[in-house]
Order: sequence, then structure tokens, then C-alpha cells
Amino acid sequence: MGDRRMNSVTYGPWLVGLGAALWGTESAWRIPLNTLFDADVIVFWEHVLILFMFLPLLVSRVGEIGKIDLRTWVYLFFSGFAGSAVGTIFFTLALKYGNPTVVNVVLNIQPVISTMGAFLLFSDRLGQRFFLYAGIAILAGVFVSVAHPTLIGVSFERAGLNRGTGYALICALFWGLATVAGRGVMTGMSLRLASSLRIVVGLACMTLILLAYGKLHGAALWPAAAQAHATKAVVWLVLLASISGGIPLLIYFEGLRLTRASTAGYFEMMQTLAAVCITWGFFHATLQLHQVVAGCVLIGAVAMVHHVQQQVEARN
Repeated sequence: MGDRRMNSVTYGPWLVGLGAALWGTESAWRIPLNTLFDADVIVFWEHVLILFMFLPLLVSRVGEIGKIDLRTWVYLFFSGFAGSAVGTIFFTLALKYGNPTVVNVVLNIQPVISTMGAFLLFSDRLGQRFFLYAGIAILAGVFVSVAHPTLIGVSFERAGLNRGTGYALICALFWGLATVAGRGVMTGMSLRLASSLRIVVGLACMTLILLAYGKLHGAALWPAAAQAHATKAVVWLVLLASISGGIPLLIYFEGLRLTRASTAGYFEMMQTLAAVCITWGFFHATLQLHQVVAGCVLIGAVAMVHHVQQQVEARN
């Protein structure tokens, strides 16, 4: 029994890191897909393929659906709408209109939003130094976002703040709030059912969004650009839904089951490392020196936010 626990401690965090790193690879597929499809269409196809992968999980847990209470359904619908659908659309748009490396670094501000959301919704206590580190993270995020920080007082546009950064911040807001809602979901159903139902809700939301914008037809779902590069489009969508979607989700939560939350938070940073390696190394989306320094400060501040909150939880 002792050996089994030791093995869990040994490989659990690395499963968290592997899952997070695989999530970080999604820029490799989203960026080229942005040249073939509209952002909302990419997210629609992503949900279709992930749902296909998760059907065995959903079928195996379908008997539990009748036991879900109204409160959990509300959390589930918000999590699917804000995180799985809308947040992912804004992330895809951010990669299209902004520097992908900046986008992936700025998204590290998401835990600050999640912590504040948990404080407001679940009355979680905040650590004494939470606002100090949160403030540092936000300030560092501003410096990561702009190419010319000396021009901030003159013009945000001239300083280099563009639509991509704005979309990234909106994405961080939706994903952060969706994380809080996801916590509410987990109290009312099993992980496997929650994961598969979130995809179902996300797909339903994406279907309604495409219907509202008049895109639920062949010409929009598979435009001329995608037809001209059909093989690449299919391969990129499958890779997005599998390597960067469904597979890391299962690996990550299996690792999380075997890992202390205080440890998992640091291994989750593998997502940023993987994303930056791809966007900077393969797409040549470089950062200036002040952005590199600010990015390191941002990640360090978020790590400290996680640390002080874990101290609060340990005292409760």
C-alpha cells in the first residue's frame, strides 16, 4: 500500500504536467486553422470531434443524469457556455489578431480571476497577500501586452495594445469564471460525466451561435479555403480535438486525482512553456526583452497567488 502511494506521488504531478503541456500545443493547430475557417466554426468542429471521442464516457454514465440537481445544471451550463464555447472563441480570435506568444503568456492571469470568482461565489477566504500578488500580476500583464510601454500614457494603440490582447483578456475572464463554475459542477456529479456533458453543452451553445450568425450551412462550415486544403483541414482539426483537447483532459484529471493541489498548480505551468515554445519557436512570434521579464514576473506572481491561497486552505 505504501509503495502504491509513493508511485502516485511520483507520477501524479507529471501527469498533470503532461496534460497541461498537451493543452499548450493547441496554438500549433489553431493558428493555421484560422486561415481556413472563422473562429466560431473552428470551435464548433472541435466540439463535434471531442464529443465523438467522449461518447463512451457519456454512455457509461448516462444513468447518473437523472440524479443531477438544478444548481449543478446551472453551473454546468455556465461552464459549458463561458469556458467551452465563448472563451475558446475569444482565444482563437486572440491568436488570429494578436502576437500568439503574448496571448499565451497573458492568459496566465486566469487563476487570479478564478480566485476572485471563488471568493465572490463560494465565499472562499483570500490570503493576506493575495491583492499584492494579484496587483503585480495585472501590472506585469500590461507590460507583456504592449510592445512600447513608454507610449502607454500617449496612446494604447501606439504602445502596441491591439485586438488580440483584448480578446485574450476576455478569454481569461470567461475561462476564469468557467473554472469557478466547474468547481460547482464537480460537487454534483462524477468527473467523467461532467467532462462529457460540458462538451455537449458547449456544442449546443456553438450550434446556437452559428445559427444566430447564419453560419449553420455547408458554405460556412466548410468554406472554399478549407475545400482547397481539405486534407490539412481535417488533420489539423483532428489533432486539435485529440492531442490538444480530449486526451490532455483525461490525462490532466487523472494526474490531479493523484496530486496535491498545491503541487499541481506549479506543474500546470507546463502549458505556458509548451505554448511559448510553439508560438515563438515555430511561428516566430517573438517577445521583446521587457515582455520576457514581465512574463516571468506575471507567472511568478500567479504562482504566489496560488501559494498563498493554498496556505489559507491548509488552515481551514
